[in-house]
Amino acid sequence: MDSTQYTALQGPGPTSRVFFSQRLRLHYVDWGNSSAPPLILLHGGRDHCRNWDWVAERLRQRWHVIAPDLRGHGDSEWSRTGTYSMIGYIYDLAQLIHQLKLAPVTIVAHSLGGNIAIRYSGIHPENVARLVAIEGLGPSPKKHAERYGKPIEERMATWIEDQRKLAGRLPRRYPTIEDAYARMHEENKHLSPEQARHLTVHGVNQNEDGTYSWKFDNYVRSWPPDDLDMADLERLWSRITCPTMLVYGKESWASDPREDGRIQHFKNATVARFERAGHWVHHDRLNDFMALVEPFIAGKPTPQSIAGVA
Repeated sequence: MDSTQYTALQGPGPTSRVFFSQRLRLHYVDWGNSSAPPLILLHGGRDHCRNWDWVAERLRQRWHVIAPDLRGHGDSEWSRTGTYSMIGYIYDLAQLIHQLKLAPVTIVAHSLGGNIAIRYSGIHPENVARLVAIEGLGPSPKKHAERYGKPIEERMATWIEDQRKLAGRLPRRYPTIEDAYARMHEENKHLSPEQARHLTVHGVNQNEDGTYSWKFDNYVRSWPPDDLDMADLERLWSRITCPTMLVYGKESWASDPREDGRIQHFKNATVARFERAGHWVHHDRLNDFMALVEPFIAGKPTPQSIAGVA
């Protein structure tokens, strides 16, 4: 049983900073300790960099922890075109690593962030020392085939219609921050009240009329119709040279790469699957997640068994 206690940060929090990528002003937080080895924490879709605070707090003494907000998320600028593509996200990560001279860098990433980090690691394997991706491989091979097996004109037409719908979709307004907090807790029943409140406080902006809305751009909900095909994805996976850990929650929708065959395309990867965890394993099982990940990213032998980890 993971008996995590979620309390206020011990010591000073991170410093907010910015960098620029494709003319966008992108935000990240820096947890200090710049002489230590660099570590990037990369969040998932419709999330924000402060969702890593509990992980960063435990790692800040041994690592130089940097957590960016993806474009269209958190305190980063929104795309002026309303289009969010994987190549744009990957370029942003490449620019962050390039501008801050972080390579070789260790990356721990979740969901969309994991997908970005995995692809980047296949493009520039020499720049990544170790990689942990929480449910970051994207849809299963079956789902991918269903999505991209359709003719390009059908995919394009669907995307155009989705964009039009999102153009007319106004950000949801919550009368109070308590209402936003209730929605956050509804999204993930594993969250403790302290977690849900922290994620909400850092995940909303207050509107001029006093209501609250989530920080992310609604256009991030739309997935481009021209993403990489499976052969290209498999090629990038096969080019990753660093030790890699792929993390999954047994209560999640995500497909286990050991069961769907994707693990065979990795040279040096292991899979950890957590009981009593959904899509946000680093929230749902923080203590056990850290017990597995900390020695792994430090290059030490990982524990042979942790309760609830397969």
